[in-house]
Amino acid sequence: MPGIDKLPIEETLEDSPQTRSLLGVFEEDAAAISSYIHQLYQAMRRIYDAQNELSAATHLTSKLLKEYEKQRFPLGGDDEVMSSTLQQFAKVIDELSSCHAVLSTQLADAMMFPITQFKERDLKEILTLKEVFQIASNDHDTAINRYSRLSKRRENEKVKYEVTEDVYTSKKKQHQTMMHYFCALNTLQYKKKIAMLEPLLGYMQAQISFFKMGSENLTEQLEEFLTNIGTSVQNVRREMDSEVETMQQTIEDLEVASDPLYLPDPDTTKFPVHRNLTRKAGYLNARNKTGLVSSSWDRQFYFTQGGNLMSQARGDVAGGLVMDIDNCSVMAVDCEDRRYCFQITSFDGKKSSILQAESKKDYEEWICTINNISKQIYLSENPEEIAARVNQSALEAVTPSPSFQQRHESMRPTMYSTEQQSRPPTARTNSSGSLGSESAALSALSLDSLVAPDTPIQFDIISPVSEDQPGQAKASGQSGRRTNPFGDSGDKKSETEDSILHQLFIVRFLGSMEVKSDESPDVVYETMRQILAARAIHNIFRMTESHLLVSCDCLKLIDPQTQVTRLRFPLPSIVLYATHQENKRLFGFVLRSSGGRAESHTTSVCYIFESNNEGEKDHRASEKQKEIDKVKEKQQKELSKQKQIEKDLEEQSRLIAASSRPIQSSGEGQFVVLSSSQSEDSDLGEDGKKKRESEA
Repeated sequence: MPGIDKLPIEETLEDSPQTRSLLGVFEEDAAAISSYIHQLYQAMRRIYDAQNELSAATHLTSKLLKEYEKQRFPLGGDDEVMSSTLQQFAKVIDELSSCHAVLSTQLADAMMFPITQFKERDLKEILTLKEVFQIASNDHDTAINRYSRLSKRRENEKVKYEVTEDVYTSKKKQHQTMMHYFCALNTLQYKKKIAMLEPLLGYMQAQISFFKMGSENLTEQLEEFLTNIGTSVQNVRREMDSEVETMQQTIEDLEVASDPLYLPDPDTTKFPVHRNLTRKAGYLNARNKTGLVSSSWDRQFYFTQGGNLMSQARGDVAGGLVMDIDNCSVMAVDCEDRRYCFQITSFDGKKSSILQAESKKDYEEWICTINNISKQIYLSENPEEIAARVNQSALEAVTPSPSFQQRHESMRPTMYSTEQQSRPPTARTNSSGSLGSESAALSALSLDSLVAPDTPIQFDIISPVSEDQPGQAKASGQSGRRTNPFGDSGDKKSETEDSILHQLFIVRFLGSMEVKSDESPDVVYETMRQILAARAIHNIFRMTESHLLVSCDCLKLIDPQTQVTRLRFPLPSIVLYATHQENKRLFGFVLRSSGGRAESHTTSVCYIFESNNEGEKDHRASEKQKEIDKVKEKQQKELSKQKQIEKDLEEQSRLIAASSRPIQSSGEGQFVVLSSSQSEDSDLGEDGKKKRESEA
């Protein structure tokens, strides 16, 4: 090619400074070419690596799209339209992956191979020749210097021969090396152009071939498919924008509405308590005992599922059963100076759990919900409607006594006229309705005949140490004495008598009130209704748990912690006992006692309890006690009668002996012995004699 400067090979033998200066210019040019080619090689290498990565990524994408239909997504994994669309994309992308693989091969052959050959072979050859030429030039300079130092006066043929031979060899080597080096540098100017143009030509030819294969694969049918997919994507985008706008508006509304709920204890006037729930969920603090006196509180998510109370810790997949709350009992408790604590006790009393709500609203809703579930309202078709009806009946059940009195006074004329026509006024009927429903007896009897007007309801037990209850006969030294519920005491006689029957029950005191009648179970039913309704209206959930000890002579309420007797009910004073006709765990009894100073005036108080067991068991225990009392009383009467007969016989024998001594005495001073018939007549008395005469 004209215009290319080259090193003169003819001047290599002379090795003039001008030649060396021109050689230095060519060496600088070779170093610049080497640096530039190295950068160009790095760029082309990135293209090749990227193409290989693109080919592999495209193939992997096609493979994943084919496996989409095998995936099992929790949401929307069975969309057939989406699956078929992705299968079509996988087919097209697989073809593109093949095209990319062909492109990678072409780039390796047409682009990377030429530039790699130039970089690894030609440029390295220049560097090697440069090093060899430098060594040869240094050896020649050394040999010339040695030859120049030969002695003129003392010539040594052997040394002179060796030096001359060394100069010959070094100069020949330098000349040959310099000629090859000049040739390589002159050739580099041509190879430089080839090494840069040939890879670029191969790259462009490979890309053209790739695009030709792509145009063959992109048919009109594929273009139509891509157009439809683009339209679908735009529709999905518009739907997404609309949904996002709706969610943003919902978020704003919830932020405004939920602002008061961010407080730990929101105002119940703004957020009323829902008492008709049969399902409830939320976070509660559960008390766990870690030792004899120590405990810990764990915050967990609790929810009701049917008749079960479940808990689920954060991060758990599913919840676990805490307890069965069918027929359970729930009450507010004081625990470790914490607010909003309540206790749930299973129906058999073997399992209990103390929980703490986060707010007063949650506290009351949890208690109401568990109460509704314990009544098995959730099993009905419309549980919340039935719960609302039950709660409404409870709200209507308790009204101040004057309003009750006025209502019944307005109903009395019709009632009395009906009674006078149909039956005597003293006739009574037994109650067959459930608590909260108007039975036949309650419709016939006035409320005043059952419950005294303006009667207060007592919801808590007042200890006999501080206040005497009606009908509580306190023995001396018994008010503050610890009572062993199993009858162990130092008095052997009382131990023998009281150990005939001892039964212990876990009960909760619901309330008591004075009643006017103690002849019908309707009194107990009406008292139950009013006490439960009053608790529901006034949000009184706290109940005092005690041990009911049934002994042979009395019923005792014992504090489970201190074993101190709270109340004592003598069995002879319990005149009436009844259990709820639907909820057998509710029971009550009427205690009759003398009130005031007048012994003839008696008062009757009805006490209502809830037991972990059925109230019928308590009733059977008390009935058994009464039977034992009757047997003991009968034995005492027979024993006293026998003693009285023996005393009368002894007195009569003494009188007869005294009266017969002067009359029937013989001369010898002996007494006449009475016959057996006379003795029997004297034992039987006047009545016996008359009976014998009549028999004769």
